[in-house]
Amino acid sequence: MSTYIAPVRDMRFVMTELADLGGLSSLPTFDEVTPELADAVLEEAAKLATEVLAPLNKTGDAQGARLTDSGVIAADGFAQAYRQFSDGGWTGLSGDPEFGGQGLPELLHAAAVEMWNSSNMAFALCPLLTAGATEALRQHGSEALKRRYLPDLVGGRWTGTMNLTEPQAGSDLAAVRTKAVPEGDHYRLHGQKIFITWGDHDMTDNVIHLVLARTPDAPEGVRGISLFLVPKFLPNADGSPGQRNDVHCVSLEHKLGIHASPTCVMSFGDKEGAIGYLVGKENKGLAHMFTMMNEARQKVGIQGLAIAERAYQQAREYAKERVQGRLAASRSGGAVAIIHHPDVRRMLLTMKSQIEAMRAFAYVMAADMDRAHRHPDDGERAMRQARVDLLIPVVKGWCTELGVEIASLGVQVHGGMGFIEETGACQFLRDARIAPIYEGTTGIQAADLVARKLASDGGAAMATLLADMRAVAGELEHSLDTRLAPLASAFAASVQALEDVTKWTSRALSTDIDEALASSVDYLMMTGYVCGGWQMARAALIASTKEAAGEDPEFHRTKIATARFYVEKILPKAHALRETILRGAAGAMDIAIERF
Repeated sequence: MSTYIAPVRDMRFVMTELADLGGLSSLPTFDEVTPELADAVLEEAAKLATEVLAPLNKTGDAQGARLTDSGVIAADGFAQAYRQFSDGGWTGLSGDPEFGGQGLPELLHAAAVEMWNSSNMAFALCPLLTAGATEALRQHGSEALKRRYLPDLVGGRWTGTMNLTEPQAGSDLAAVRTKAVPEGDHYRLHGQKIFITWGDHDMTDNVIHLVLARTPDAPEGVRGISLFLVPKFLPNADGSPGQRNDVHCVSLEHKLGIHASPTCVMSFGDKEGAIGYLVGKENKGLAHMFTMMNEARQKVGIQGLAIAERAYQQAREYAKERVQGRLAASRSGGAVAIIHHPDVRRMLLTMKSQIEAMRAFAYVMAADMDRAHRHPDDGERAMRQARVDLLIPVVKGWCTELGVEIASLGVQVHGGMGFIEETGACQFLRDARIAPIYEGTTGIQAADLVARKLASDGGAAMATLLADMRAVAGELEHSLDTRLAPLASAFAASVQALEDVTKWTSRALSTDIDEALASSVDYLMMTGYVCGGWQMARAALIASTKEAAGEDPEFHRTKIATARFYVEKILPKAHALRETILRGAAGAMDIAIERF
């Protein structure tokens, strides 16, 4: 099993050249974000990932979390690793300085999140959920709740969870039955939640649950859902954990992957009722929870990128070491490492090019989040927020679907040894498989993209995005670098294809929504492939200029070659998806249910 090595060189290129880290330093409160600071963050995050988290990945998978009479016990070494993680200030990297955070850009946080998930996805889920809970509380909690809970959450002394799903209510939150009965300045909660990631553990002194529930007189459906903060231990006056609350993990799920991440069935109010505090306003819980959901969806998209990178590294190193077969072009030669074989090179470049496209797309979106929050110009903030809202479902859906495909391809590179747990390739595929499911399946992301985001502004945000893409296509067309000529026409054609299906989808939304929804996943994936092509085209243009100037020529030559492979071998998938989308819903809706 190969050792994880953070791809810091490519991360730095994407952050600096594509996401414009230098431009972020001109935004309010980011003036100290220098390239030197970014390098220091990358190097230290890489050291933590490689030296502390990665060695626990395989052992944690084999051992898993355990439920005991005293609660959930994390896999061996996880508690010590978490202490190093929180003591290093990593939980508050982009957190609000008012509550102890470092206030660094989301762009830097995105790079760190990639490293942590590449090295140990099960571990990295814990701070991922905490970040979402922290943001929901920061935006919607009362001043008293923020003062009491945020410093410990931001500082990593406590962790946070998201409690939505119930046995009878999966993605349909209108069916939530957990009850919250008012009692003085708090509520008493009764109900059960399932699939709660890191819902209980022994790595910190307290776990803070954000829970969707209904008050007694709440209206039916999603309009009657409220959000509550329910601590595992009720804090004392000095902030230390005090009395145990009436909330417990009653079982752990036995899962395909992420074994070291406890997926809990949580019971609230088996006795007197779990004490909880209203976050925001009654009956506005779903809107408040979406703050947490969007934060988590962006991070889960990065998980797809991260596990793909780890699978690629494993496959690449195996291909360099595994000697088997001879090259067809040289029959008299001896056996060679399989990386010399054309089909293995095809598989590795398929992995590498899509990973670099995903990284560029995800990091640029992270920088757009920073600009949406911090840019001094109202119009620029609004444009960036509209783009983030539009593309978060794509980051989540496209990157996680590719994460599974790339992890599966990593197994294929290994041949028969890939099917054996000893190599480690199996674990990456098993771990990757959850990412397109939790925090909203790919189908839910696609419905959000089409029926909510595209419909909400009549396609205005997509039109702005397409215009930006066309500008890059124009730059490619006029480039003096002849290596970029094949990219120009191919990328421009993919942009036109995306515009065609966007117009078709917008019409379908107003005439027959089943037509639009039946093709929505294809539309999401097509958008992802074209966005990936957009960023790879930009990367090729920049790399061409850098190479001509003599800056790190080997890296930039490789970047151009990888971009060409993506545009010539991967991007044509957009045209195939265009054809399936324009054929509408007939294939999905014409067969009677009893014929399935």
